[in-house]
Amino acid sequence: MNDFPALDEAHFRALDQQRLEPVERANHPPRIVLLYGSLRARSFSRLVVQECARLLEKMGCETRIFDPQGLPLPDGDDVSHPKVKELRDLVSWSEGMVWCSPERHGAMTGIMKAQIDWIPLSLGAVRPTQGKTLAVMQVCGGSQSFNAVNQLRILGRWMRMITIPNQSSVAKAFLEFDENDRMKPSGYYDRIVDVMEELVKFTWLTRDRSDYLVDRYSERKESAEELMKRVNQKDL
Repeated sequence: MNDFPALDEAHFRALDQQRLEPVERANHPPRIVLLYGSLRARSFSRLVVQECARLLEKMGCETRIFDPQGLPLPDGDDVSHPKVKELRDLVSWSEGMVWCSPERHGAMTGIMKAQIDWIPLSLGAVRPTQGKTLAVMQVCGGSQSFNAVNQLRILGRWMRMITIPNQSSVAKAFLEFDENDRMKPSGYYDRIVDVMEELVKFTWLTRDRSDYLVDRYSERKESAEELMKRVNQKDL
């Protein structure tokens, strides 16, 4: 008796524990790209990701911060636009990301969303975000809120990223930086350190296993069906 009549056994895979322990490990520093969501001259989301980048580099990572100045609106220009190409190249290069947005009108900013909207789910046969780690953060002009980070989590899941459990929301961000634009000692700063530590750990744990971690039964089955259609089609 077939206990799983809806299951295609040819594409079902039991857990392979050995594939969770890769034979070859990357020996380069974890590659982290950081995005922020404001074009203001004194952008607190930018200042936060700069603090994050310093911490990540102290923890042994290589970091790159994307400047959204000059990025066109989604569909407002071609993908060959230099800023779009720069963003996509950085995402392809990365193994993890940090997204930090101000909260505006109870949501992430349009600048933050535009950057994410320019990142495709796939580039040919490559999914540039799938299986990569993500930390989400926000800055607030007033009291602490979590609307923006909650939205960023939804987007991270939609982009098939491994979004870490910890997150940061900095309330009254204008009070948290000194005259040199460095973050003052506080519980908010400590939380940012926590988030970066967790991001680095998750990136080390998953980057050599990401292909297996995101390998899906439904996609194996779909790929096989598409292959059969192509192979069996009559010559035109």
